[in-house]
Amino acid sequence: MAAYSYSAFDRNGVKKKGYLSAQSEREARKLIKELNLTPLEVKLSSSKIVNKSKVKNKDIVIMTRQLSTLLDASTSIDDSLKITADQTNNKDLSNILYNIREDIIQGKRLGNSMKVYPKVFNKTYTSLVTAGDTSGNLDVVFDNLADYLEQSEDIKQKVISALTYPIILVGFSALVIIALLAFVLPQVVGQFIKSGTELPILTKGLLFLSNNIFLIVGVLAILALSSFFIYKKYIKSKNNLLKAHYSFLNIPLVGNFILLTETERFASTMSLLLDSGMNLDVALEESSEVFNNAYLKDQIIKSREEVIEGKDFVGSLVRSKIFPDIFIQLISSGYKSGKLPKMFSKVTSFLKNEIESKRSIFLSLLEPIVIIFMGGFIMMIVLAILLPIMQMNTLSLG
Repeated sequence: MAAYSYSAFDRNGVKKKGYLSAQSEREARKLIKELNLTPLEVKLSSSKIVNKSKVKNKDIVIMTRQLSTLLDASTSIDDSLKITADQTNNKDLSNILYNIREDIIQGKRLGNSMKVYPKVFNKTYTSLVTAGDTSGNLDVVFDNLADYLEQSEDIKQKVISALTYPIILVGFSALVIIALLAFVLPQVVGQFIKSGTELPILTKGLLFLSNNIFLIVGVLAILALSSFFIYKKYIKSKNNLLKAHYSFLNIPLVGNFILLTETERFASTMSLLLDSGMNLDVALEESSEVFNNAYLKDQIIKSREEVIEGKDFVGSLVRSKIFPDIFIQLISSGYKSGKLPKMFSKVTSFLKNEIESKRSIFLSLLEPIVIIFMGGFIMMIVLAILLPIMQMNTLSLG
């Protein structure tokens, strides 16, 4: 059977839209009529078309939580998918769930069906679902996944919310500064130039900046784009990519924050995978995909290779000399005691608190720094205007 999307009128003339399963379009129309609806349009749902559609993370979070609740209530997976598809507000996601449900009815595994939609369900998501399906703990896996996704979305929203005001402040301040330099300063200082008054160094400097503001902005934009393309060309080589990403980790303050964030995401994923019953080497392979930093990903892949060869997992992490000491110590303790999933969970909790603390400090400092910087620049412009006036007054009095 295939999934069909339809639009139809009910007895009251209200337009309805939905999805259903049928062997053919003719059967789909027949089923629609059995629902006391008058079909207007019936289309075959295409997996390729749906896979190009964008589904928001928020929709995935809600869907995962709903599936978790339904499965925990002993609802079958196909019924859970149907109920969730019917209730979701995202048409693309609803279509995807109906297609997955059809695959399940035909005997396919849930994880394999979700892999058809990599833009919607990432590798970690499908790996966890596959592990849960194999072990018969789908309800637990979806519950853990829902918690994980909700926490990630919550952190994302907090960051966006905290950055909104500083970004607006920076944008508005930049516009004010450009307007003052491009339009106000030349008009005011032009009067002093006509009178033959010798301008102070500060005024001359800002006047030069004012006369060439758009040229300077253009040059900076070209330099930024050139640097971006040069960097992209440079990192096409794997060795160069690893060197560049390693150097990012050594940037003062920023590098440590990147390391903590990447390590927390890895530990959280490892905790979920190991809890679902996945072997360590497979969990390492799957979890390595969550890294945005290529150097850290490479270190985990090397650790996995050593695990496969029978070497000590913790030893490979120590030799990398990059991961935080607290991470190594807790993982070492968990590995020796056979409580690795629990220790990965503890590492996740610790690093989350550490990241949240650093993030709060950074965001609390960002706003006053922006205000001080912009205020200082505007003060320089005001001084550039006032200094010639004061100089003329001094000359007239003298």
